[in-house]
Amino acid sequence: MRGLRDRAILVTGAASGIGQATCERLVAEGARVALVDRDQARLDEVGAALGRQGATAVTLAADVSREDAVRAAVARAVAALGGLYGVVTSAGIFRQGDRQRVADVDLETFERTLAVNLTGTFLVVRSALPHVVAQRGSIVTIASTAALRAHGMGAGYTASKGGVVALTRLVAEQYGPNGVRANCICPGATDTPMTGGVWRDPARAPDIARAIPLGRVAQPEEIASAACFLLSDDASYLNGQIIPVDGGTTVR
Repeated sequence: MRGLRDRAILVTGAASGIGQATCERLVAEGARVALVDRDQARLDEVGAALGRQGATAVTLAADVSREDAVRAAVARAVAALGGLYGVVTSAGIFRQGDRQRVADVDLETFERTLAVNLTGTFLVVRSALPHVVAQRGSIVTIASTAALRAHGMGAGYTASKGGVVALTRLVAEQYGPNGVRANCICPGATDTPMTGGVWRDPARAPDIARAIPLGRVAQPEEIASAACFLLSDDASYLNGQIIPVDGGTTVR
């Protein structure tokens, strides 16, 4: 992809799943990466693996729902990488308590989910924006097809991801004149640690596959490739777009 080599990119949720896959793809494209995650042990493992490949990879342990932690992580990333061209906000949660009807979801579950998925996205984008504006860079947020169509469960998750979509559009409109592009990926069913292997359950896999035109769930690398494309110069005229990467599920 054009324009990723030597560019500094910050990725949240970088210790696993889509975030980890995004860091790996960015490094393969020659980018320098700041990895942010609250799982220090996994973060160290991923960072060390990238370092063994000769990559410039800075690991920063932080809870994205905490304003002070986000501000410090972004400042450290900028200092270590000499600026910041792009951001991918991949940190997210889906709590077990959210897997029920709206009337049965407790407030703590709802608020914590919004704190990580939506407030966390806002805090990272807000802290990064002055640096991204300086380089006329790119922001990629990660929402979900839950923001576009009902999944059946997840009041907090659905509301938070819908908020990410709306926030991304606002950033695109406000900062487009500054040369900043902001786009949102809405992954469909993706086999990540957050989903706990549910897509590989033999009892459910056939029904899941039938619901997806491509007949299978995504791998994290497939979402990561879309994120890297949006960061690259190959997507230089894409701004404010909400892109389902879902094997065609949302066409139904």
